[in-house]
Amino acid sequence: MAPAMSSGTSLWPAPAKLNLFLHVTGRRADGYHELQTLFQLVDLCDTVAIEVREDGRIERLEGPADIDPDTDLTVRAARALQAATGAARGASIRVRKHIPIGGGLGGGSTDAATVLLALNYLWGCGLEIEDLAHIGLPLGADVPVFVRGFSAWAEGVGERLEPVTLPERWYVIIRPAVSVSTREVFQSPELTRNTPLITIRAFLDTGGRNDCEPVVRARWPEVAEALDWLARHAPSRLTGTGSCVFAAVASCADAERIAACVPDKWRSFVTRGLNVSPLRTLLSK
Repeated sequence: MAPAMSSGTSLWPAPAKLNLFLHVTGRRADGYHELQTLFQLVDLCDTVAIEVREDGRIERLEGPADIDPDTDLTVRAARALQAATGAARGASIRVRKHIPIGGGLGGGSTDAATVLLALNYLWGCGLEIEDLAHIGLPLGADVPVFVRGFSAWAEGVGERLEPVTLPERWYVIIRPAVSVSTREVFQSPELTRNTPLITIRAFLDTGGRNDCEPVVRARWPEVAEALDWLARHAPSRLTGTGSCVFAAVASCADAERIAACVPDKWRSFVTRGLNVSPLRTLLSK
């Protein structure tokens, strides 16, 4: 059951993710790219506050100033659930952002997934997780992993998911002061699109790579600088198409030590890897 913030309003966590590797294995006829990746959930979370309405209206009362409330993924998710179920009730939504926008951490997708799961509960829709993941996929390729609520091996456009249990790790995340266009990266002629499929065991042996990283390095020097700086402290990698970069370390103390040295021109985060989303844990109580 969700914890109450005030009368009629509940608070729901929306965790971020890291792509521990990202291989582009092909391009489909519809223009979408086939991928392999390993999603690592982390405890850096947005908070979504929801108040159920009886008039059927869906509105976002608080959220990122540069995103039109009417086209916000949280609003689109709520409307998609209404359309799929015929739910007569509505919702007032407030999104308190902690996950950097446009950093490759899945902030918009996780907020949408949280709305789907929370309203399925609050409206009493009774849909199964797979139904919600199906509703969420058109909103974004990362939405299903957040709906299912496990760190996962992913293939296809990111919708074919296999839950995995990963060793406990802490992560240092750096956000350079630049935004990376995912569309530009995937439309780039120099993007590698034929990386051979690998197995989970092969990833554990080799670590894989992020096929988007060479493109991002060449076009966004600030990201290249952050990758190189972090690599002096621990092996660094781009998450998604960036702009955030990260490194895995063994302990919170190690992560905090590195984060304390991050140049002031960048934001840094210390976060712990999760195998299970806190939202899934909350809904299972």
